Amino acid sequence: MIDIHVGAFIEPNFAENAYVVSTAGAAQCWIVDPGLPPSVAQICGHVSERNLTPIAIVLTHAHADHIAGIPEVLSAFGDLPVYLADEEERFLGDPGENLSINVGLALRIDVPERRGLAPGDTLTLNGTSWRILDASGHSPGGRALYCAAAATAIVGDALFAGSIGRTDFHHSNHAQLMRNIHTHLMSLPDDTLVYSGHGPRTTIGRERRSNPFLVTESPTEI
Repeated sequence: MIDIHVGAFIEPNFAENAYVVSTAGAAQCWIVDPGLPPSVAQICGHVSERNLTPIAIVLTHAHADHIAGIPEVLSAFGDLPVYLADEEERFLGDPGENLSINVGLALRIDVPERRGLAPGDTLTLNGTSWRILDASGHSPGGRALYCAAAATAIVGDALFAGSIGRTDFHHSNHAQLMRNIHTHLMSLPDDTLVYSGHGPRTTIGRERRSNPFLVTESPTEI
């Protein structure tokens, strides 16, 4: 199995997980969902300690707690491309859409280059291949990244250990989220490691067996 390293950095107010994804023996890395302080400072320390070179910011979705650290990342590492689903491009510059206005912020984020993330696309990092999965429902352009060779999935706020993403926000759709979880995440092998936007790491098999939202809502009911 490919040696993937996923460093997690937890922001204390919303318990949001930012990640640095790298591979053994290679310098290039991704920064995934950089959040509020102190996440980016911790990310910078991790990058320096491991002699890594960020080549992109990858966003599972564009809610405030997952994008707040983008300006700080760009200041530290230069004009990195930002990968984000087309459905949420407008969220970056709109505090109402990215929900920052709900928590007393007004995030309007400019990025030097945005690149789309469409379901079925593939991103590569140091020779590893990551398939983009539709994980929308919590937000309209939610995405998951899956590396089969490393049995690893980064799923944003679609699926958590013992729970699923909220669907009471504007643009959320509970039925859509459940369909995507069952179709695109629960179809992955049981040993797939799952890195969520909040909470601890889990596996597909553990969630298939014990997640109360998945046990009580079968695919035929949604």
